[in-house]
Amino acid sequence: MNDFRARYIDEAFRSFRGHKRLADGAIAQLSDEQFFATPDPESNSVALIMKHLAGNMRSRFANFLTTDGEKPDRNRDREFVMHADAKREEVLASWEKYWQLVFDTLNSLHPGDLDRTVTIRGEPHSVLQAINRQVAHYAYHVGQIVFLAKHWKGAQWKTLSVPKGQSEQVNAELLKKQKKQS
Repeated sequence: MNDFRARYIDEAFRSFRGHKRLADGAIAQLSDEQFFATPDPESNSVALIMKHLAGNMRSRFANFLTTDGEKPDRNRDREFVMHADAKREEVLASWEKYWQLVFDTLNSLHPGDLDRTVTIRGEPHSVLQAINRQVAHYAYHVGQIVFLAKHWKGAQWKTLSVPKGQSEQVNAELLKKQKKQS
């Protein structure tokens, strides 16, 4: 049983790392103007989505096992306000800091911790449920980041996965690699 639990923690780490890698690949392609741009007044910029995720990560993963995941000092609404003098470097620094908190927290967990109970907004969750909740939440927002970046870059977009129209080539290369390894 502990083997499955250890594998789950590793898989959660892998999922988070993959989400971050996708977002970072999209973010790196953007100019500062694109980074802060919104498609319309009701939408969020890549920078705002990152600011929100950083706030969420801090709230959910600081003292993960011992305090509610919605910290009393969190102001979620403020996460969706970008000041005119905001700097890309500041947003990126916060993004990196709180992703590191997520990774450090996961690395601190033991297989038996998955059965422990934590709360988010007073609602009890097993640690496993709380992690799944965050994996899904971050995937949702990373998808938004990638979509916006692809929109802003247009024809200059550098794909982060299988290039359009190249599925057969990619599959053939993967099959070739698998045959070499066996």
